[in-house]
Amino acid sequence: MSSDWHSADALRDRGFLMIDDDSAFADGSEPAVPAKPRTPYSERPVARARRAKAQELIERLVAEGRVRITDPNDDDVAEWRRVVNYAKRHGLEPVGKRIEKVPYGGPGLELLLAEGPHPNARSQRPKEGGGLVPVPSRLGHLHPMVTALKDDESRLVMPSALRRRSLLLLQGLAAEAVRRGYDVRKAGSSFFPREGGVDVAVDGFAYTVTVRQEFPDSTDPERAARLVLELAHGLTGRPGRWRDRKSRTLEEALGVILVEIEARAVEDARRRQDEQQASAERETRWQAAMDVAKEQAVREQLAQVLREEAGCWQGAAVLSAYCMALERRIGELNGAVDESALDSARRWLEWARGYVRSIDPLSRLPEMPHTREPKPEELKPYLKGWSPYGPERRAGR
Repeated sequence: MSSDWHSADALRDRGFLMIDDDSAFADGSEPAVPAKPRTPYSERPVARARRAKAQELIERLVAEGRVRITDPNDDDVAEWRRVVNYAKRHGLEPVGKRIEKVPYGGPGLELLLAEGPHPNARSQRPKEGGGLVPVPSRLGHLHPMVTALKDDESRLVMPSALRRRSLLLLQGLAAEAVRRGYDVRKAGSSFFPREGGVDVAVDGFAYTVTVRQEFPDSTDPERAARLVLELAHGLTGRPGRWRDRKSRTLEEALGVILVEIEARAVEDARRRQDEQQASAERETRWQAAMDVAKEQAVREQLAQVLREEAGCWQGAAVLSAYCMALERRIGELNGAVDESALDSARRWLEWARGYVRSIDPLSRLPEMPHTREPKPEELKPYLKGWSPYGPERRAGR
């Protein structure tokens, strides 16, 4: 085929139809309309809208530190996750920071900027393999936790050869963990009789490693001889179970298991750091809200005193006006009524004026009222959802 036809094919692939001048309308058909090139995805309305949302999110996170989405529906959550993924894929996150998504208030979502790369990032993952871990051939000089398992006949209930191999595997794992500076402890989890294990503690995080017979009821000798090592509480998407296979025995997998423990420790340490940072930020915001609430509650105490004094003053003014009217009436009736009646009225007037003076708050110079520490119930109206009992508790609890 000639290069001209190759050129035509190339143009046709780009959306254009080459028409031969001599045969353009030979079959009587209408001339073909050239196809329009497809719009790149990044220029489509959905992509542009998502890019705008992602940029707006980054600006808010830089300015505010975190963004909360309260009471979202499933579509809202899905859209926010797409926006965050768009920001990550297109490098919109600030240098040295990453966007983290955490639950907030039940169905809500909180987005925040965390320091450093994600622990699952390639740069943060431990090297693959971890190297071969020496496994002893004799049950001597065992770690105390492995010795305790060896002496406990209610654990690792399986054929003696498999039990011996299980203890050797745990000893190899324990010895290598100690060599790397980790603690090996009694497993905090409870086991079935056929299982046994230890806890490997890295930076304060304990990870339970157990060993058991994979097919204890199998009549096939090969299947019945297989063991399984498990790392408890595996995170979504992370390996947590290793089996005897033709391509690799469990003895060869111990290094991989320790690498997985180290990877989890890195991730848990990052999570702990983020939680501590978030907790400190919550404490700061809660304390600021409490300060404002206390100021408002004390203000309400003073306002209540003011309203009471104003009410007393208003009542005293009404009674004082009554006394003045009574005095005028006594003067008007002087000599026109019995003197004993006038004398009784004058005594009543004298008592009334004394009473008015006693309740009039302006009869003496008022002082600044004393305030008290507001009670939790008095703070709630001003806390805007925070609990007066602490930053970790929700309002009303």
